[in-house]
Amino acid sequence: MKAKSFAELGAVRKLLQEQAREAQQREAERRAAEERARRERELFVRSVGRITALKERGLAEIRRPLPEPVPFQRRLDEQEVLREAISDEFDVESLLETDAALSFRRPGISFEVVKRLRRGEWVIQREIDLHGLRRDEAREQLAEFLREAVRHGVRCVRVIHGKGNGSPGREPVLKAKVRSWLVQKNDVIAFVQARASEGGNGALVVLLRPSTEPPRARHPE
Repeated sequence: MKAKSFAELGAVRKLLQEQAREAQQREAERRAAEERARRERELFVRSVGRITALKERGLAEIRRPLPEPVPFQRRLDEQEVLREAISDEFDVESLLETDAALSFRRPGISFEVVKRLRRGEWVIQREIDLHGLRRDEAREQLAEFLREAVRHGVRCVRVIHGKGNGSPGREPVLKAKVRSWLVQKNDVIAFVQARASEGGNGALVVLLRPSTEPPRARHPE
């Protein structure tokens, strides 16, 4: 029994010693932190001089809700989309310079450009077929097609709108709409009715504004 009591007493003594060491270590850390804070205050005073603390006025601190972040980039993107949008409510004749063969050239573009386009001297690099689409679908797809073409530096494209043989009254409604939509795009500088081998009166060959490189030409057939 005495041996057990001595063992228990030794364990208690060891525990007390560990607790004392931990208390001493905490006290040493506290004093070191206070000393660091004192040195930092003295350094601050030497750097900026003596300061006088403001008197406590007992004012309540009211936390006001922060304003919602303003999505500037999204607004810019939306404005760009609106700027590039094409509308059905548009008076083509007020802007177009046309002829009986359904050609268009923007002011500043020579008639020689239209003649070369009609002769097929520009390489048709891409095309889109709108035939059979509803008006809204055709307008959206045409706008996206032109944006992508300009973005990739494409100069000459073909837009197939159909001849209107399946429309009520056999009137080419989409053909007139495509003509209206094209002239609303600043990147479209000219267009002509396609040659018979390229779609005839069911398609248009469109010349887009150049970016940095001159357009590629081909020899007349």
